[in-house]
Amino acid sequence: MTGMRGSRPRTLVVRLDSAGDVLLAGPAVRAVAAGSSYTALLCGTQGAAAGRLLPGVDDVLTYDAPWVGFTPAQVSRTATRQLLLALEDARFDRALVLVSYHQSPLPAALLVKLAGVGWTAADSEDYPGTLLDLRHRRLPHRHEALAALDLAWAAGFALPPGDDGRLHVESPPDTTRLTGAGPYVVLHPGAAVPARAWTPERAARAVTALAAEGHRVVVTGGPGERDLTAKVAGDHGLDLGGATDLRQLAGVLAGARVAVTGNTGPAHLAAAVGTPVVSLFAPVVSAERWAPYGVPHILLGDQLAACANSRSRHCPVPGHPCLDGIGDAEVLAAVASLGEGRAAPERQRGGRAGQERPRDEGDQTERGAAV
Repeated sequence: MTGMRGSRPRTLVVRLDSAGDVLLAGPAVRAVAAGSSYTALLCGTQGAAAGRLLPGVDDVLTYDAPWVGFTPAQVSRTATRQLLLALEDARFDRALVLVSYHQSPLPAALLVKLAGVGWTAADSEDYPGTLLDLRHRRLPHRHEALAALDLAWAAGFALPPGDDGRLHVESPPDTTRLTGAGPYVVLHPGAAVPARAWTPERAARAVTALAAEGHRVVVTGGPGERDLTAKVAGDHGLDLGGATDLRQLAGVLAGARVAVTGNTGPAHLAAAVGTPVVSLFAPVVSAERWAPYGVPHILLGDQLAACANSRSRHCPVPGHPCLDGIGDAEVLAAVASLGEGRAAPERQRGGRAGQERPRDEGDQTERGAAV
């Protein structure tokens, strides 16, 4: 696109949520980068590592917003002033504020305007006054990755020719030293909220079932999940809990035949490295918006359970039936279906020219159906 004074603009993309949300913003970020002379991403500290993996990002700025996250930061004049100074120093011409369908972009838009950014765009159901120069309305039931790409397109930024519009990260490292040689399946048992993952006992039974079927199972988790991964891996899986940063986890996922995970950041990281996903998807949020995007995947979980669309953090139904009720046979069948013929990670994908409106290439499937 053509920016200020006939040159390409310096553009800020704002995505203040977790790593998974930042990864879903990747196609929109690449579209912005294709039409900008400089592209920076503003995200929270939980999303910063993911932001640094995204192609097209020249710099990552961090700000823990007091209106975002499960344990939001306290309101701080000092932190806000530091952010405003950093944005002023960067001399951005334009900003895109990306939010989830249920969030308001207006607090971030206010800060962007106070920092002197001349033009700002966002999806907003709320009246924005003078905070937005482009008030965009997202399409109903749109996947989060596509909604972000739609906003970029409406703001005049298009994916470059040959960009397939899927999730991508910079080339992940070879992590054979961690996983060992030979095929394996990743099982990631954790999630930011318990409602979106198996209970540890159910995850451990799945590892046992996969191992009995002849799969080598690698169990992954963050530094705070070492007790969880040790319990889940048991005597049948390789425990990598706390052994990887996000970039190394991308490498582990890239080398896997299939990833088995709940609706959490590693599901989107697996999609970004082209690995098929068995998605243990609790219906507390909508799969049409949050399912793994752009890769073969199978949704497991009762999407009509009583907790559907409740956005509950803890399962409100005794026994967590929507996920713990998934049988071993379903898991084994899904892994076999997605892993069939996948001997090596898929590194390159073809694409389409980026001048058309984004189309949905990542629709979720119903229970037991693969794309």
